[in-house]
Amino acid sequence: MSDLVQTAEPRQDRHGGVGDSAVRPDGTLKVTGQFAYSSDLWAEGMVWATTLRSPHAAALIRSIDVSRALAVPGVHTVLTHDDVPGAKTYGMKVADQPVLAIDCVRYEGEPVALVAADDPETARQAAKLIDVAYEVIDPVTDVTTALEPGIRPVHADGNLVRHVRIRHGDMDSARREAEVVVSGDYELGMQDQAFLGPESGLAIPTEDGGVELYVASQWLHKDLEQLAPCLDLPPEKVRLTLAGVGGAFGGREDLSIHVHACMLALALGRPVKMSYNRHESFFGHVHRHPARMRFEHGATRDGRLVYVKARLLLDGGAYASTSPVVIANASYFAAGAYSVPNSEIDGFAVYSNNPPCGAMRGFGAVQSTYGCESNMDRLAAALEMDPLELRLRNAMTTGTVLPTGQEVDGPAPVGELLGIVRDKPVSNGAGGRAGPGPLPGGSGNTTRASDVRRGIGYAVGVKAIGYSGGVDDISTARVTLSEAAGEPNVAIHTAAAECGQGITTVQSQIARTELGVSNVVVLPADTRIGDAGSASASRMTWMSSGAVQGACRQVATEVLDRAARETRRPATDLALRDDMVVDRFTGEPLVSIARLVPADPIEGEFEYRHRPTEAIDPETGQGNAHIAFAYCAHRAVVDVDPELGLVRVVELAVAQDVGKAMNPQAVEGQIEGGSVQGLGLALMEEIQVDDQGRVRNPSFTDYLIPTIADVPPMPITMLELPHPDSPYGLNGVGEPPTLSATPAILNAIRDATGLSLPRAPIRPSDIALSAEAPRR
Repeated sequence: MSDLVQTAEPRQDRHGGVGDSAVRPDGTLKVTGQFAYSSDLWAEGMVWATTLRSPHAAALIRSIDVSRALAVPGVHTVLTHDDVPGAKTYGMKVADQPVLAIDCVRYEGEPVALVAADDPETARQAAKLIDVAYEVIDPVTDVTTALEPGIRPVHADGNLVRHVRIRHGDMDSARREAEVVVSGDYELGMQDQAFLGPESGLAIPTEDGGVELYVASQWLHKDLEQLAPCLDLPPEKVRLTLAGVGGAFGGREDLSIHVHACMLALALGRPVKMSYNRHESFFGHVHRHPARMRFEHGATRDGRLVYVKARLLLDGGAYASTSPVVIANASYFAAGAYSVPNSEIDGFAVYSNNPPCGAMRGFGAVQSTYGCESNMDRLAAALEMDPLELRLRNAMTTGTVLPTGQEVDGPAPVGELLGIVRDKPVSNGAGGRAGPGPLPGGSGNTTRASDVRRGIGYAVGVKAIGYSGGVDDISTARVTLSEAAGEPNVAIHTAAAECGQGITTVQSQIARTELGVSNVVVLPADTRIGDAGSASASRMTWMSSGAVQGACRQVATEVLDRAARETRRPATDLALRDDMVVDRFTGEPLVSIARLVPADPIEGEFEYRHRPTEAIDPETGQGNAHIAFAYCAHRAVVDVDPELGLVRVVELAVAQDVGKAMNPQAVEGQIEGGSVQGLGLALMEEIQVDDQGRVRNPSFTDYLIPTIADVPPMPITMLELPHPDSPYGLNGVGEPPTLSATPAILNAIRDATGLSLPRAPIRPSDIALSAEAPRR
């Protein structure tokens, strides 16, 4: 269990209200296997669909012949780009991605044609009979040369998605002032979101010529915005409902089966189900951008940072997706969680014929934090200073000015978080177990205890919460209070996507807190209610809490007004508690809430907005781009067998400011989950793409993710430092742990081995076969 350092109001028992570890309404169903995920959907008369995908990363399409596929018994239709009824392309930020490939393919796995049949196996076999004549061309796969003159453009406008340029302070003076300068080149591999539920959904045509789509998603209204034009339908004829989501982590922000299933349903006039298998899922969603980075830090001899210079190169793959904002986010925080008076940062996102990359937990800040924190340890070594002391000496505080020129407001406890992980006792990691299990070789017993070296590493990260750079952000909620069987009932309707992070539970907690009603139901999220925004950027709890709180308070005002008339007391003397209106001062029950709404339900609807942000200046990168910041620090303890290159994370201590722990157990789970994804990126998770743009490991057999055997003890400390602008003082919690976990582990391995290890994830050969490794 975690330590919770409370600096906010003490908790009260609210029977599952704000601040309680409330039980998740979907929890029992999920652990017993009864929860209905999107892949479990079924409708009378439905047919199954599959996608024919390109085997090439770069090729021209000379012809497509579907006649053999159409002749297969049980096949209902085969569609190509000619059958797209509306806009031929879509995209999160740039509409550059074809619904189905038109005249060329730009990555392995690009959708080329669709088949609908009586059953999935018939559809798959028929798809193999579609004859596509490809003229294969040389792919662009090396992003280090993608912007050079003479390189073939992946898109007509060239291979640059976006260049973010940030200039802050006086770099000429800074270089003269710096007494110690270190630089390093760092590389990060392509990580997959590895959610357990592959892409799936069910499209059902409606009598008015429209379509209903039940789909696993992170942002229903953004899906609708892209989907309706491709179907050539007005938005009011396209209704999306959130189906059960088996994890997301950014991989469900982009469209997958959406247009394809709806096209087929409209063409056939009957329900169509699509469900990817695991292999197809690796080609059906975006991944984390692989990165090449160069960092240069300048400091005085006593360890005061003078400047940071960084060059970031992110491979966006074949289509833009969210690359323009991912590279912006990476660049915003390239100086790390430190006070740095001068900076020169250039971030480039580029097109290639590699798999498309987009949103993944941490959204660019993972890449730049890894580079910055790795170079901070290199700077500490050059200064002959303890790496933690260097971090503490330069830790960001409230009032620190970022490289973008924005002054940090709200709590900024970077030094405090680092101090907490420093002071935690170090576990031996064995957990009372005997035998070889705790050693780097695990139960394989390949490591001798005498060969093991221990290392300790630190890292800290900062990330913006919510949308940045002038993008408006809203969330809408409708709350209805009614009566049934003599009991008050609350229904909450939002479009907030429950991806496993617990937003459904939090909404219920807020209603119980604000309205004092125990029986609360959260209605299915769909596009009949206003936009809730994306379940990303660690924003959903903040934004939806504001919307639900606002709607509940509208309802509460009406309830108290009715109670005031009923009791002939001032509304200001009344409160809502335990399904009753009570005396605010004595707690005396006065009238049941149900009695006040027997035939006249009360409804409140509220649109919550955060304070405005600014787009950064394109030349200098200056601007108040963010609404809030969140921070997390890790201390990693590792054991390494340098001769075999084996690593075991012994412990991963975490400290994070959560603002207000709306549901402490759920927050702890978010911190654990983000830390484990960071561990995976440090040691094992990488989509391997060869120089022809082919994915070599599209399965959970070959794409390795941490298991419970890889997860170390994880002592967690949560600070509750209320943010002044948010509902209940809460802060986003989902992404920050992913930022600092990876570099903390890498720094610990470097500490144990003395190797520079500039690339993650670490492979055994990087240690055992390193030219830097001492030889016996």
